[in-house]
Amino acid sequence: MRIMIIALAALPLLTGCFSAVKTVVTAPVKAVGQVADWTTTSQDEADRNRGREMRKREEQLGKLSRQRDKAAEKCRDGNAEQCQRAEVLDHEIDAVMAEPY
Repeated sequence: MRIMIIALAALPLLTGCFSAVKTVVTAPVKAVGQVADWTTTSQDEADRNRGREMRKREEQLGKLSRQRDKAAEKCRDGNAEQCQRAEVLDHEIDAVMAEPY
């Protein structure tokens, strides 16, 4: 009977120990999971990054196209230097289009 009373009295003290043991045991597992989250890219993140790259590429192509169109217009007005510039810009546009996403 006396042992039972001592065991019941010690029980609240042991729950704290079990909690601490659980924390110590699960900490490495949680740390590995966090590292895996940091080092891997989710599909959502990959889609977002690809969309960002596509928009960036479209902006670059738009800028080059506008520059080429202006140079081509000046070329039609007789400016030989702008004819060369339009040709160079045309090659730059082709190069950007050939790049993989």
